Amino acid sequence: MDKIQTNLPDWSTLIPVLPGEGPRSHELYAALRRLIETGALAAGAKLPTTRDLAQRFGLSRSAAVACFEMLIAEGFAVAKVGAGTFVAADVPHLPATLKRERADDIDVSTSLPCGLGVAVSDPRTLSLFRIRLSRHLARPGPEHFRYGDPRGGLEMRTAIAAYLRTARGVRCNPSQIVLTSGTQQGLDLLARAAIGREDAVWIENPCYPMAHAVLAGTGARVVGVPVDAEGLDPDLGERLCPGARAAYVTPSHQYPLGVTMTMRRRLALLDWARRNDAWIFEDDYDSEFRYGRPPLTSLQGMDGTGRVAYLGTFSKILFPGLRIGYVVVPEALLDDVMAVRARSDRFPSTLAEGALTDLLNEGHFAAHLRRVRRRVQAARDVLVAGLEAHCADHLDVIVPEQGLHLVATLKQAGADSRFADTSLAEAAIAVGVGARALSSMFVDGPARHGLVLGFSGFSDDDLRIATAKLGRLFG
Repeated sequence: MDKIQTNLPDWSTLIPVLPGEGPRSHELYAALRRLIETGALAAGAKLPTTRDLAQRFGLSRSAAVACFEMLIAEGFAVAKVGAGTFVAADVPHLPATLKRERADDIDVSTSLPCGLGVAVSDPRTLSLFRIRLSRHLARPGPEHFRYGDPRGGLEMRTAIAAYLRTARGVRCNPSQIVLTSGTQQGLDLLARAAIGREDAVWIENPCYPMAHAVLAGTGARVVGVPVDAEGLDPDLGERLCPGARAAYVTPSHQYPLGVTMTMRRRLALLDWARRNDAWIFEDDYDSEFRYGRPPLTSLQGMDGTGRVAYLGTFSKILFPGLRIGYVVVPEALLDDVMAVRARSDRFPSTLAEGALTDLLNEGHFAAHLRRVRRRVQAARDVLVAGLEAHCADHLDVIVPEQGLHLVATLKQAGADSRFADTSLAEAAIAVGVGARALSSMFVDGPARHGLVLGFSGFSDDDLRIATAKLGRLFG
């Protein structure tokens, strides 16, 4: 190879390695054409000889000649008798890359203290889950080797129905439950099954941003209905948008403000759905984590007309990596939801179903919930104490009686202030605190300024250090 001479000593560094087998003349043609189109081989540049190409890449001479003939025939090169082959003077030019380069992996940063969506790691539960998962894998059932029900396995759905009946007052049959990878997928299925383009949908204001993204992604017109101390106000919703097709709500623990929808508002919302033949999407994302009085019965359990779809997940109770959530679908909507599910995902993973079903049926899930609830409540108290110690002059802390996060509103804030919550959240992340800006969760209208802070899944020391860092941001 050292003895091979080419017209341009460095030209070959621009050509990728060709495959060892197959029609390599076409690969060589594509590589040379790409170099010409992107300008790596300039107009008028002399190409290497076919003999050099054949020797360098282990091609037959005829294959190299065929490559040049294609370039000449398509106007990318010209042959000059006695001189060689050259890049044509007038050829189309393309950018070096046809699309923006992307990293091989999406950057998923390590969860910062006070970040959202972090579950508690419980060694005892993980051990129990691992034993049961190994047991099912040691004697795998036929459900792992065939395509299954779009709703998921019957045993798992039966266990969920029994759990929801006692824990949240949900009234349903296992046939109404559709397993998903989480509430996000569940809401997407409901939205695509029940909402048409240009339909209006109510959403709480402020709201869970990803829920807004799902609903807007269907082409629906998403209308923010303000939330007060009693939750979303259906009367105000009717004044703002009387013809809405559906409403997305988090009545047990409104995200992000944390208020609980009162009974009179719940009854009014159910009445609105009945009168308008509309749907209610009830996201009960963290009702298991309650530290005071028991929550009100779910909207679905109070619904006598079949207008409420109930969304739940095991991500926050166990761990997000499990990727198991569920939707309790009204009978009138079930066929449409199953059709959407079958088109997009056929059926959910069966791998972890058996182990999770065992945890539910054998009482381990309830015991796990009692353990982690105590730990999360203790973490909440540590975070509240730290905020009061370091940020009391700047933040009003709303102590939640439920959930995995709290809201701390800014006592003095403005869009142009250095203490605007968006600026403060960016500064917090820069020093290693995973705060979220409250104002970014408002759909429209005037926004409140504050920080949304998580306390689940972090050590006491991490939370204490985080609150001290927040305090120093105020100077």
